[in-house]
Amino acid sequence: MDSSVPQLDNLRSSPQHQTYLGQICGSDRLFRDRYKIFRTLGRGGFGVTFLARDVALPSSPLCVIKLLCPKVSHPMALQRACQRFEREAKILSQLGSHAQIPRLLNYFQVNGEFYLVQEYIKGRTLAREVKMKGSLSEREVKQFLWEILPVLSYVHENNVIHRDIKPPNIIRCQDDGRLVLIDFGAVKEHFIRMGESTQRATTTHFVGTLGFAPPEQLALRSTYASDIFALGVTCLYLLTGKPPMEFDYNPATGEVNWQAAVQVSDHFSKVLDKMLKVSCRDRYQNAEEVLRMLDLEPYLDSLADCMNSTPLGVIAEEEIPEGYLSPIMRTAIAIRQWRARQKVRDRRSQSKSEEVMLRR
Repeated sequence: MDSSVPQLDNLRSSPQHQTYLGQICGSDRLFRDRYKIFRTLGRGGFGVTFLARDVALPSSPLCVIKLLCPKVSHPMALQRACQRFEREAKILSQLGSHAQIPRLLNYFQVNGEFYLVQEYIKGRTLAREVKMKGSLSEREVKQFLWEILPVLSYVHENNVIHRDIKPPNIIRCQDDGRLVLIDFGAVKEHFIRMGESTQRATTTHFVGTLGFAPPEQLALRSTYASDIFALGVTCLYLLTGKPPMEFDYNPATGEVNWQAAVQVSDHFSKVLDKMLKVSCRDRYQNAEEVLRMLDLEPYLDSLADCMNSTPLGVIAEEEIPEGYLSPIMRTAIAIRQWRARQKVRDRRSQSKSEEVMLRR
């Protein structure tokens, strides 16, 4: 790991076209004798991604190659970047072949540079989809939640916190329309020992996206509920097309003032409101809780008809006849009267005992 830091430093300071993969883009040269590099897909704070084809496999499938290229130069920061990159490979391998998570195909180092090869998902990110087609309706956003929440639940069941859920990290697959959660470079493993929730720190710096990350994540204390907050902010973006920084915030509580910008049903408004609570304790704690609330909506009218606002065993005051005593009240009075009579009998018995003693 340490020996790779100088090479990464040089790579960071070099223009993209000077990287080896950048140099062979569009040429007939193969990387590692199997990957034909077509073009650059994007560049982020920790690397560059390339679209490639694995010609060593019978069907020559398309794939994505991520090259670690962090925009940092300090040795410790570079080491953390390498650890984050390795963690992404480990998590993708751990999550297996879920249909809505890109498969890890390969992972290796070449001359001190880190490479990660993933399944290529052909489609558009939700951010690009909103920019092209406009904001989504309430029904479409609910459908989005029904599709993405089970994926998030699967991730959490594997003791993983994504920490960077946002529209650019969710792709709608062009072939079958399924939603795919990508970019697991910011993940954090969540460890539970002896019944107590404890987290093993994997970084000493904030990881995530401002506006989508909740306060506890900024304080380096991410939980599963942190992903729920980010998903709620994603819903606001899908409903309005507005990034989180364009919303007003309540200066006293820190809550997002989103209600005036969104027209949704009362029930869905309550769901979003709880997803977006600033306090982690007031928020939904996992994906299943959100799904249960969404599933409950079609039955609210029928439930309201059979629900009584008066607690069981309580009669409204105007319905109580004069002098009426409930069974519980009558029982309590009877017990008090019995105790009073018992005390009288005890005192009489004690008095008789004292008289006998005096006569002796």
